[in-house]
Amino acid sequence: MLATALLRQAGRRETTKVASNQIRSMHDLTFRKKTGQTMIKYGRGGRSSTNGHIATVFGCTGFVARYVVQKLARQGTQVVVAYRDPDEARHLKVTGDLGQIIPLEFDLRNREQIMECVRHSDIVYNLVGRDYETKNFTFNDVHVEGSRLIAEASAEAGVARFVQVSALNASEDSTSKFLRSKYLGEQAVREVFPDATIARPGWMYGHEDRFLNRIGNDEGWQFYVNQGKAKIYPVSAIDFAQALEVMFLADSTAGKTYELYGPRAWTYEQIFELAREISMKPLPIRPLPLPVAKLIATLVDKLPYNQMISPDLIERMTMDDKPTPGALTFKDLYIEPTDLQNVALQYLRRFRSNAVFDLPYEKGEGEVKKGLYHVID
Repeated sequence: MLATALLRQAGRRETTKVASNQIRSMHDLTFRKKTGQTMIKYGRGGRSSTNGHIATVFGCTGFVARYVVQKLARQGTQVVVAYRDPDEARHLKVTGDLGQIIPLEFDLRNREQIMECVRHSDIVYNLVGRDYETKNFTFNDVHVEGSRLIAEASAEAGVARFVQVSALNASEDSTSKFLRSKYLGEQAVREVFPDATIARPGWMYGHEDRFLNRIGNDEGWQFYVNQGKAKIYPVSAIDFAQALEVMFLADSTAGKTYELYGPRAWTYEQIFELAREISMKPLPIRPLPLPVAKLIATLVDKLPYNQMISPDLIERMTMDDKPTPGALTFKDLYIEPTDLQNVALQYLRRFRSNAVFDLPYEKGEGEVKKGLYHVID
């Protein structure tokens, strides 16, 4: 017992001695070019260090934001996660070291609460979005007025960078209310924060998505419209989160719009075929007339707590992805997006039966490509 106590005391003294001899150097100082704000690094870098930056992520309880929070926190960034339901934000606490994840409750219509979330931050991510409308929040309330209020609070607080997540195909004259509101949200943010960075992702897939999971569960009847002929560029949520991570320190991305989509065009029919091969289930696409699909979606949309389908989602299922010619993409961030075929097995294997669960999937390259290391100023 005495020997153990002496060893512990000696360890404490050694730790105190090392800490007292720690020297700060010029390379521990960084600053934001726009505001001149100085940040001091502590530690050797990584999750258990501090890089001096503070980021606020709105929409943190969504599908994509968990990856964004994790990538920011692993750099030593202190992340303020703005939530509405504390139970939905609880899992984010472990994405960063002790004290690095700061949960703060907010209401999208409460300016004071939003200001409290951003007043210490030097970058703000707005990932707030809705696939469907409710009696409390329309697309316009969430994507336009909510984005405007967050941008106004960020500008007033002197935030250096603002990243607005929109959607591929966002357009003022789109037949989809969702996509129209996303475009108007971009304009509202740029009016208040001209240097805001706009990120337009395509259809995203991942472990928690509402895309491959619906197909694998054989609940994807909404994909039957147009006989699954619509072409899309599905993008990995991890790749998209990596792009947002690059924008974090790359001040050269300020004021620009990036269209972030996958490397290959797929029709819904081809994705169903891929899901059949991997899950080894029938997963048929049955022809469903567009008026009938919209009628069913309208009726389902009236149900309480509906998060499955809406008439506007049916409309988007009939639209091809149309990237803007000459737009900035993953390539301009030195990121090579992942092909769905190469990683689909890890997302769809769980839908197999026990008898075939361990069988390999022989299509797709299935290998990790090592790229060059780039730093964007």
